[in-house]
Amino acid sequence: MTDQSSLLLRKQLAELNKNPVEGFSAGLVDDDDIYQWEVVVIGPQDTLFEGGFFKAALTFPRDYPLRPPKMKFITEIWHPNVAKNGDVCISILHEPGEDKYGYEKPEERWLPIHTVETIMISVISMLADPNGDSPANVDAAKEWREDPTGIFKKKVARCVRKSQEMAFD
Repeated sequence: MTDQSSLLLRKQLAELNKNPVEGFSAGLVDDDDIYQWEVVVIGPQDTLFEGGFFKAALTFPRDYPLRPPKMKFITEIWHPNVAKNGDVCISILHEPGEDKYGYEKPEERWLPIHTVETIMISVISMLADPNGDSPANVDAAKEWREDPTGIFKKKVARCVRKSQEMAFD
């Protein structure tokens, strides 16, 4: 599977370089390792994250696309669906099959038809529209529900400012 996954990832990277998708850029951390990607998510327009440049790591398993990659923000981000350590928690990145908690339908979870592009579009959508029912960051979810234009907005604005400063380091 390693050869197939490597070829598939190289093809997806070439396609993204040839036809960039609005809202993010992607590349390899190290040209010798196709399984370690660095992405920059541009904060979606008309959201609290607008103007931010959020770096993240995408780590692909050797049996990709049968199993999903892991995504972790390197840039600090305050969001209900991003754990405080940066781990992204969205259905599309959850292992395929039944959800033992009964929250997600199998078709909402990882499917081998997903690509880096579909993952990133889901992450951008998550930034614009958090899922408060299944938070990875309970504190951010609580603030987003109870005071979206107060403390939550302030914390996101601070993350956006920091991301802008880091983008030019």
